[in-house]
Amino acid sequence: QALQHRLAAEKKKTMIAWTAAFVLWGTTASALKMSIAVFGATGLTGREVTHQALQQGYTVRALCREPSRLLKPRGSCGEAASTESLDDDKLFKFKGSVTTLSDVEKVFEAGDVEGVVVALGGKTSDVGKTMLEDGTTNIIECMNKYDVKRIAVVTSIGAGDSKDQAPFVFRILMSTVMSSIFQDKNNQEALFTAPAAPGADLEWTIVRPGGLTVEAPTKVINVIEGQAGSIARADVADFCLGAVVDPDFPYLRQCPCISSVGGTSWTKDRSARARESMAA
Repeated sequence: QALQHRLAAEKKKTMIAWTAAFVLWGTTASALKMSIAVFGATGLTGREVTHQALQQGYTVRALCREPSRLLKPRGSCGEAASTESLDDDKLFKFKGSVTTLSDVEKVFEAGDVEGVVVALGGKTSDVGKTMLEDGTTNIIECMNKYDVKRIAVVTSIGAGDSKDQAPFVFRILMSTVMSSIFQDKNNQEALFTAPAAPGADLEWTIVRPGGLTVEAPTKVINVIEGQAGSIARADVADFCLGAVVDPDFPYLRQCPCISSVGGTSWTKDRSARARESMAA
């Protein structure tokens, strides 16, 4: 009888050990699975997103027209390091164009992408008048194909229904020399916000930053209703990563304007009351 008790005890210990190992493996596998796709990674904001995601331990899959231009961001890494290549064992660079569907799909083919940050930009004369809309259409198609839900899209203060939040001089530029790029930005946003839009069912956040700087991150991120001030690209990147990795991110399917000046600071209050007030 004593032998039976001892054998039962040993069996119980073994089962507990296997259960613990299984839980640990499951947690590790889940952490390893998560990767973030970045489009526009060689731009000033895209570099910040890529760098910060890597610093947080995520795998990053970045589509670049010229992978050699993916450098360390000045804001987070300092001016001296901003000419150095951004490299990491968890960083996978894909050469291609966001307007070519097969190039975009390469980023998703591994099957581990769970969040997407779109920080596309460039001169209209270089990238074309419809690059934002066309490229984001391709991204949405691939997200739907590979069952990826979370996406943060950086546009601008003044886009969509935020025109009155832009400074007066900027509004003049929007209707003159910047009219083409803002038409493209508005069409890009409509891919998520318009009735029956192709991205409407995704867990999207349209991020509209104020005047962008390349300063060090301030960690002050205000979601504002009035006129926008400036904000460091590093802080925009921080907000975008929250939008794609935070299970309780309070601005899903919204278009927050963000700035480091004015408004109410973005706080990670996860109470139901806070989320309801933010959605109001």
